[in-house]
Amino acid sequence: MLSFGHLDESTHFQDQQKEKAGPVTIINTFVAPEGKEDEVVAAWTADAEYMKKSGSLLSVQLYRGIGGSRLFTNVAVWRSTEHLRAALGTPEFASHLAGYPAGTVAYPHLYQKFAVEGICEGEGDR
Repeated sequence: MLSFGHLDESTHFQDQQKEKAGPVTIINTFVAPEGKEDEVVAAWTADAEYMKKSGSLLSVQLYRGIGGSRLFTNVAVWRSTEHLRAALGTPEFASHLAGYPAGTVAYPHLYQKFAVEGICEGEGDR
């Protein structure tokens, strides 16, 4: 079963979901138990397939740490926090959490593009 940690103790993932914003990017880093990396990928794949069916997932990409790392990072862009919250709040999604091997820890956090003049655009900049 998947357990959750917090990268930023001042702003928990559940609180971020209450904000009305969009599009939003969830960056979720998973720490796989030793020897269970393939099981984490299989569980994540099932989650991603389910989320893609929602129609509100704009893009998704999984990254894997190199050099023997047990870290995986999911980067997924959603239409809005409301759409993400709806997808996460279903009994079907809850059943997916049991597919992760015991000891797997996830660190989800929500982001929006941030503008830095002359370098990159922020959300809503055009």
